[in-house]
Amino acid sequence: MTKKQKKNLIRIIISSVIMLLFLFIPVSGIIRFILFLIPYLIIGYDILIKAGKGIINLQPFDECFLMSIATIGALVIAVITDGDYIEAIAVMLFYQIGEWFQSYAVGKSRKNISQLMDIRPDYANIEENGELVKADPDDIEKGTIITVLPGEKVPIDGIVVEGRSVLDTAALTGESLPREVREGDIIISGCINKSGMLKIETTKEFEESTVSKILDLVENASSRKSRSENFITKFAAVYTPVVVFSALALAVLPPLFNMIILSKPAEWFSWIYRALTFLVISCPCALVISIPLSFFAGIGGASRQGILVKGSNYLEQLSKAGIVVFDKTGTLTKGVFEVTEIKAKGLTDKELIRYAAAAEQYSNHPIAQSLKKYTENTDLPQAEDIEEIAGQGIIANVCGKKICAGNKKLMKSLGIDTKEIETAGTVIYVAINGVYHGEIIISDSIKEGTGPALNDLKKCGIRQTVMLTGDNNTIAESVASELGISSVFSELLPSDKVEKTEELLNSKRKGETLVFAGDGVNDAPVLSIADIGISMGAMGSDAAIEASDVVLMDDDPGKIPKAIKISKKCMRIVNQNIWFSIGVKVLCLILGALGIANMWIAIFADVGVMVIAVLNSIRCLFLKNL
Repeated sequence: MTKKQKKNLIRIIISSVIMLLFLFIPVSGIIRFILFLIPYLIIGYDILIKAGKGIINLQPFDECFLMSIATIGALVIAVITDGDYIEAIAVMLFYQIGEWFQSYAVGKSRKNISQLMDIRPDYANIEENGELVKADPDDIEKGTIITVLPGEKVPIDGIVVEGRSVLDTAALTGESLPREVREGDIIISGCINKSGMLKIETTKEFEESTVSKILDLVENASSRKSRSENFITKFAAVYTPVVVFSALALAVLPPLFNMIILSKPAEWFSWIYRALTFLVISCPCALVISIPLSFFAGIGGASRQGILVKGSNYLEQLSKAGIVVFDKTGTLTKGVFEVTEIKAKGLTDKELIRYAAAAEQYSNHPIAQSLKKYTENTDLPQAEDIEEIAGQGIIANVCGKKICAGNKKLMKSLGIDTKEIETAGTVIYVAINGVYHGEIIISDSIKEGTGPALNDLKKCGIRQTVMLTGDNNTIAESVASELGISSVFSELLPSDKVEKTEELLNSKRKGETLVFAGDGVNDAPVLSIADIGISMGAMGSDAAIEASDVVLMDDDPGKIPKAIKISKKCMRIVNQNIWFSIGVKVLCLILGALGIANMWIAIFADVGVMVIAVLNSIRCLFLKNL
């Protein structure tokens, strides 16, 4: 509980106690008024001050103005009639109780988001003259070697160059399981080093690192309002002055009608009391407070799950998802190619892959990297006269032999006969001195959570799942069949992915949205044109993260259905609050205008409804059972 919340709680308690004590003091007239004015001012002075500032700034029409006018009017009536002051004090008292609940709820959801803020590093350790010196992360350049001691936060993204340790990634991903790292592993900022000392070569500057981007996303999330929030803001701006003038008309016109037309007593006090009751009932606190709070709580609850939503407008759109489109590599699959099979002819398997890896050892292509990883404990001979042919493969001299390693096109261009191999993996054909000697099959395995994620999407009401990939049709159909994806488009260039996504956007049903999930640089254009773009935050490219609307911090596709469930729950709560608040207020406004509802019913219609709506909004924070 914050200092302000404690202070307001103390005010509520003191005002309540004093009010109850004064009920038992047998006084009347001006003394009674002064006594009850004390608890009124204790609980309502800040509301009166805000109302006064609004009038001075020519922006009077807000809930503070409504509460002030209603309670001051109730006090005046009580003074004139030597009546009950409790109603005026109770309006302020219960309003402050509602505000306290709202403040507590915001604090609760802000606490979830502030846990992410704790990932901001205070310093980075660099070595100077054999000693560790603390430096500002903003001053660390790319390529600097930094040291992270046990218990410290990783300040900047990089690659481990020395040491082994276990990382706590809970603040980033929402997962409690630790992650082991060693030399050569990529490490992202914001994690906590739990055990051994690590030396890391930074691959980015601090402002471009993961932790910096996350904080920027979180800090700016509240600036992107949903349609529901924008509606409520516009609604309140029009609704409040209409209510004030309606209350004024209710206080003046019926008495004048009685006097002039019907020649009856005006009954000014009765109609003014009705108008004041009308004002209290009409206060739009429940809507103005609970709707933004629901979205704020939803974003906070999602962040605890390792899902960063860049704004409440995206949370609202996500709830209408009908089509989910996936990139394959790095999104549905691990994006890490591994040697899964070797078929040598005239050589041993070990000799075949040794020649192929030697020829590919200076290439940065993912296939070359997988060969080098497979032979990392093998002493590879030097390669000379290397010729890399884009889209086909590589030719090099190794130990005096001409090694050709590549796809079917390369073999065909060299006049080397090979048979077509049907496999879900990528085939590397290997020829030595013009003679075919076998093939190496490399596969990209499906992520563990992908299958359950696709099943969960169907349960969420997603009517169509689509996969777009640049891979060949055999691989694409194999992955789609295994996962149960309804449509697949293969052998696509980045421009083709954009074209296919536009076709899907044009074919979607009215009122539904299209979600695209991807991770690579070439996915950024599609992430931008989709209704909702979801990127992989741990291993995804900066361009993809920048272009997306939702970021999954641990690259787990299982978080996609979870994000949709969170959005649907949030929208259910928003709609519940809207209909409940408006329904109760309309009923009580009619009763108030007819003189049936008194100030106590007005208090419930305003503060009671607000408290119920706020408590309902807090449910967005509790997402464990989704």
